Amino acid sequence: MKIPGIVAILGSGSWSTAIAKIVQDNDAEFWWYMRNPDKIAEFKKLGYNPTYLSTARFNLDRIHFTDDINEAIRHADMVIFGMPSPYLRQHVEKITESFHDKIVISIIKGIVQELNIPISEYLTDRFQLKPEQFATLSGPSHAEEVAWERLTYLTVGCTNLEIGQEIADFFHNSYVHTTVSDDVIGVQYAGVLKNIYAIASGICSGLKYGDNFQAVLVSNAIREMKRFINGINPERQATRHISESVYTGDLLVTSYSNFSRNHMFGTMIGRGYSVKSAQLEMEMVAEGYYGTKCIKEINQKYGIPIPIVDCVYNILYKRMSPFVEFKLLSDNLR
Repeated sequence: MKIPGIVAILGSGSWSTAIAKIVQDNDAEFWWYMRNPDKIAEFKKLGYNPTYLSTARFNLDRIHFTDDINEAIRHADMVIFGMPSPYLRQHVEKITESFHDKIVISIIKGIVQELNIPISEYLTDRFQLKPEQFATLSGPSHAEEVAWERLTYLTVGCTNLEIGQEIADFFHNSYVHTTVSDDVIGVQYAGVLKNIYAIASGICSGLKYGDNFQAVLVSNAIREMKRFINGINPERQATRHISESVYTGDLLVTSYSNFSRNHMFGTMIGRGYSVKSAQLEMEMVAEGYYGTKCIKEINQKYGIPIPIVDCVYNILYKRMSPFVEFKLLSDNLR
């Protein structure tokens, strides 16, 4: 396995664009798969992504654009999956290329829809990967701040820490600091849960709850995250520290930042928008909406107390009143 060798980036959203900027700034050659050929043409004309992160400019001479996902994979030693989780399977079904001796990285903070399994399990089974071939890249990071080269900390989750360190070294630069963890499952579930808690935080904002209650909500969310992740993956419980930035830090930045699409989505719900109208107005995917249903269904097996997730689920999927649900929730927080 060559690390990094030639990189393929699959996806054209804001986070994929931010990762592409890091890859370019670190002098790597890369292929960039975008589903829409018209978007590629406009990108080439403008020198930046016409839909996301227009402040991030690119040297087009160093990018190989393609609307053929297999072409991008064919040329790459490292393949980065960056499309939103609801659309992952439809893209994967088009792939016929072998992943033999390739590194596969997920930057998706979501669950595989309908299957309710982590991205690592799905891609490893689908492409017959060795465990050390897969890594996840996560942490408290908004694409907009990466585009502005504001200091960002990312964590590479990989079962093989030596390979993980090589990947981390590749992404490290003057504005991106990296660390390594072997808690691949925990890191992925934290990335899903923090989006749900950001929706909860947004709903509170929409309902005009103040900072005092927000602090209590997020404190309880941290404990709930720890309880759920340890419950479904107890093998790492002794060495997993939920206070680390890839868990709590990501939860905090997503819950509080104005850049958070999940917080924005929740705020709209709290103000009285329906789920459909909020999604239409945002024109972006709020991963937490889909993650809420997945986590709720996964927890049917475990029965772990997750009252904040339950509250958000009741509001989004059972159309319960945000005001009533948060009144019930607030009576049981501490």
